Amino acid sequence: MLPNVEGACPFVEDSFSRFVSQSNMYGLCQAGEQELLAATLKGKVVCFRYQDLQQKIRPVAKEVQFTYIPVDAEIVSIDAFNKSHPSRGLVVGITFIKDSGDKATPFLNIYCDYEPGSEFNLESIAQSCLNLELQFTPFQLYHTEVQCKDGCSDTVFLLSGNDQCIHLYKENASLHQFEEQPVERLFPELQELPSNVLWMDTLSLPGGRRLSAFGCQNGCVGLALVKQEGPEVLQSWRLQQDSPISTVLLFPLLSQHLPPHTHQASDSTEEQIGGYNLLVTSTIEMAVVYRDVDVCGMSRPCCLSESDQCDAVLCALVIDLDFDGQKEVLLGTYGQELLCYKFHQPMVGVAGDFQLLWRRSFKSPLLSVIYLDLTGDGLKELAVLTLKGLHILQHSLCSTAELVLQRLATRAAALPAATADFTPPPTGQGEQEQEQEQKQEQEQEQEQEQEQEQEQKQEQKETSEEQSCSTSTTTT
Repeated sequence: MLPNVEGACPFVEDSFSRFVSQSNMYGLCQAGEQELLAATLKGKVVCFRYQDLQQKIRPVAKEVQFTYIPVDAEIVSIDAFNKSHPSRGLVVGITFIKDSGDKATPFLNIYCDYEPGSEFNLESIAQSCLNLELQFTPFQLYHTEVQCKDGCSDTVFLLSGNDQCIHLYKENASLHQFEEQPVERLFPELQELPSNVLWMDTLSLPGGRRLSAFGCQNGCVGLALVKQEGPEVLQSWRLQQDSPISTVLLFPLLSQHLPPHTHQASDSTEEQIGGYNLLVTSTIEMAVVYRDVDVCGMSRPCCLSESDQCDAVLCALVIDLDFDGQKEVLLGTYGQELLCYKFHQPMVGVAGDFQLLWRRSFKSPLLSVIYLDLTGDGLKELAVLTLKGLHILQHSLCSTAELVLQRLATRAAALPAATADFTPPPTGQGEQEQEQEQKQEQEQEQEQEQEQEQEQKQEQKETSEEQSCSTSTTTT
């Protein structure tokens, strides 16, 4: 059992949708900006979104009828992505196993609508299917962006299986369909694998590089630093653990968008926590974060204490939950607990560690977690998939409003300081600007005087004409 934790979970539950059958750790994905797709083992796919109903934003869960999925099929994994620019459209991939009695046949269905105006219509996309029979049992279906030889980027599917390989599926733009291609063409680091891969992740780095990580069924963890042009493996590392790897996640600890007060932090502090890290979770052992993996490989482990006390960790997520510019680590466990860890460093030069910040209990095991803006209000929600259904957790509006007011006060307090730090222009430059302004004012005054003189002359002329007319009338 975990010890009592002082921190409180910042989320409140907004809705819960119960499923007719259970899902698995590969059964939840984001589709577009504000939609979720959840796949159940009995061949059903549910689209979850928020809609404006009777002037209120309400959650709606609706089954989507994807074609070429038999009623007796068992869905293994699902994933979706928006095509890379300049292409347009939503692509959905679903792997399933069709049970024909004496034989179970695996398939990969890729859904994409090329009809103009229907590229993002989920109902239309569900009817446009490419059906591929597989020669292996599928596991994780994952998408990532790659750099092509022409300088453009493209998004591809990576699929792991029980054949100890990772398979690559890339769109053939001329044929309007996806094709399997040798994985070593774009991902040379993902060949000659030691075991079946249960989870993989990639992260693009500055300078045309990327990090790739995978976790295997036999406990092996692989990491590689790759130059995308070529591509070329610059360095690779392997590590052996004692239990199957459930999740690997690559992440920087600092968020891209920092709150206003963080600019006061020293550069040395940012260097201490600003590298790239690898989170590794397994079914038995404690979760570990390897620090600065792009430089040190997996030589700097940092264990997440008590993470092995809630049964197996099945899912993980790294996001900035408290909006302080530093990301937190979320772990979802089979023991029905959601754990949140935060990195603490007492002082510069001292090695920090991840400490348990808060935990939240559920009524069934956690399978997957996603952080996205479902309601479209700019504040993201946490979607938690469990064995029984889908929970939607929202940030507490009161605490979030307080934080917004604090940030506004911080910015307002910084305004006078910014004005005081203003450096006036050189004297000569200032005098020239003043002379130009004076000349412009004089010219404007002269124009106004000329206009007034013209108006006076016009009035005098009209008055004299009226007098002459009256005189001639009197004489007559």
